[in-house]
Amino acid sequence: MTLPDGFVVTLDRRTRVLDGGRALLGGYRTRLIRLSPRAVPLLDGRTLHVRNRAGAVLADRLLSTGLAHPAVEALPPHPPGGADGPGCTYVIPAYDRAGQLDRLLASIPDGYPVIVVDDASRRPEAVAAVAAAHGAQLVPLTVNVGPAGARNVGLGQVTTPYVVFVDCDVVVSADTVPTLLRHFADPLVVLATPRIVALATTRASGWLVRYESIRSSLDLGAFPAAVFPGTPVSWVPSACMVARVGALTGLGGFDERMRVGEDVDLCWRAVRDGWRIRYEPGATAAHEHRTGLGSWFRRKAFYGTGAHPLATRHPQNIAPALLPPWGAALLLALLAQRRWSLPVAACVWGVATARIADKLESTEQPVRQAARLSAGGAVSALSQGSALLTRHWWPLTALGCLASPRIRRAAAVAAITDIALEYHRDATRLDPVRYGIARRLDDLAYGAGVWISAVKGRSTAALRPRIVLSRSRAAATRPR
Repeated sequence: MTLPDGFVVTLDRRTRVLDGGRALLGGYRTRLIRLSPRAVPLLDGRTLHVRNRAGAVLADRLLSTGLAHPAVEALPPHPPGGADGPGCTYVIPAYDRAGQLDRLLASIPDGYPVIVVDDASRRPEAVAAVAAAHGAQLVPLTVNVGPAGARNVGLGQVTTPYVVFVDCDVVVSADTVPTLLRHFADPLVVLATPRIVALATTRASGWLVRYESIRSSLDLGAFPAAVFPGTPVSWVPSACMVARVGALTGLGGFDERMRVGEDVDLCWRAVRDGWRIRYEPGATAAHEHRTGLGSWFRRKAFYGTGAHPLATRHPQNIAPALLPPWGAALLLALLAQRRWSLPVAACVWGVATARIADKLESTEQPVRQAARLSAGGAVSALSQGSALLTRHWWPLTALGCLASPRIRRAAAVAAITDIALEYHRDATRLDPVRYGIARRLDDLAYGAGVWISAVKGRSTAALRPRIVLSRSRAAATRPR
């Protein structure tokens, strides 16, 4: 399966063009790709228009390595159904929340089939009345099977090539799904999701809401991304998701045994089988975030309880930190807080820079490029170390603080550094103190959920960081 003529990709913002366009540096994980003389003119600045097989091959390589992303605004509308009718069906799992269901159905453009799966609501008559008022097909269940099971039931009723899964507490816009469907011109795309933003409601006020507006667990940021385990966008939420029906059915749909983390599991199974998943912030869907402190805290903890079930299914992907050997050594040296810590950390960074520069020696300014990459790696190691202390390992950190001044200092520095790196005054309209409190509560809740799942599962798999010994990544098999 190849990309069609007319497909357009643009280089990722982090991808560096070197040697006059003859080499590209970037992607996840970072790699250097040299272009053949025939491939160099295919790139027009930072854009590649697929016009022949050579262009399709290069574009496919750039997409599969994260060096580039589809230029969704430059792609023509994808014709999912053509003359045979709408090409996608909306599937909505519902458990009560008739008012939110009514709001969602009102936001869906006319002309699309809609299936509402009532997951054994306590007031099924209210859900049925809302579905009937909007002309949606209702599939009532007598036993509650959870969101994954309800989506699978709806998927079994879909006859169109594409399906749109949307949760009741989400509102879509008229261009959300059409924008996402453009990604399916790539025959390897199985899932595409929009950016999940905060829904403005009369209850959406207060410092917690302002924090959640940019730190929601469902909001994966402002930049497009390919989904790979171990990268900044390692999964996408099922709150709003467009999928290729045939491929999704071949994957077995969602794992109905999982009440949380089923979307993460689906993403990782799809990537493992060679499919591509696109995160597209150019399309948005609005989610009604929780506004009460108690319900918000419980939801964050609930997300954390999915760690152990994911660890049993994907042990290589669940690690709370991924560190190269030199990054781990740098982090341990600084955590030791000895007189030799800074000199040793500097030496580790210098050796890493030299080794990277050696690999880039055939490019222009290898030392400068290597220093930039190693500096980014050092920041990443420090950020992940801070997250371990304040989020994933906070129960151990709390115990350690009672006995060790070094751990107290490390925890304080980690918490302050984390807030300094993440705080954005203009975006949050929230002062650093309340932002910091919300940030730490977020970490406490999620970390508590992770520990609850680990204790119940009698396993530390979801708590153990992983040392990445090789920069290479196994090639994914292509779907047939």
